[in-house]
Amino acid sequence: MKIDSVRHIVSNGKEIVFLNERIYAIPITKVCPSNTEKKEPLSRKQIPAVGQKSKNRLNRNSKIFKTIIRAVHEKKGEQIVSLDLRNIPEAVADFFIICQASNPNQLKAIADFITFEVKNHCLELPYKHEGRQAEQWILIDYVNIVVHIMLPEPRAFYQLEELWSDATIMEHPDTHPTLKTKTT
Repeated sequence: MKIDSVRHIVSNGKEIVFLNERIYAIPITKVCPSNTEKKEPLSRKQIPAVGQKSKNRLNRNSKIFKTIIRAVHEKKGEQIVSLDLRNIPEAVADFFIICQASNPNQLKAIADFITFEVKNHCLELPYKHEGRQAEQWILIDYVNIVVHIMLPEPRAFYQLEELWSDATIMEHPDTHPTLKTKTT
């Protein structure tokens, strides 16, 4: 069996291992203080119930969140918003970050730079990429954060902000605009 990719995530008292696009949930073990060679599984009370979200969740001050927002700003992404989905039980992620690119080249540049910056600063690789060939809407899935980079037409058509209207929406304007020099 050839291993294409392996990724570990700790979630809800289990280590989630992604191996060749299959998901395996392995209970986390703790080391016994009396014998470092022996490990015992967590007790039932220590493992959250199925469907219960982890208490150690991301927030807007998380390193990966800030890195993504900064990368989008650096590549001149427009209309950047984040949707806080943590209070929505059906949500597949804690946050959606949605931004707009003005053309397909910028769309790819933003997506590539987000992946590069998150890999270098947070040591995270995306679980999944979608939409690179269509050049309309690129989705980068970091499991807890899903980034949507869209051209204006698909963004207006799909209206993700309206679809997830129960979420708390925050705009992220560029706080460090490029200095423009006056020519006389």
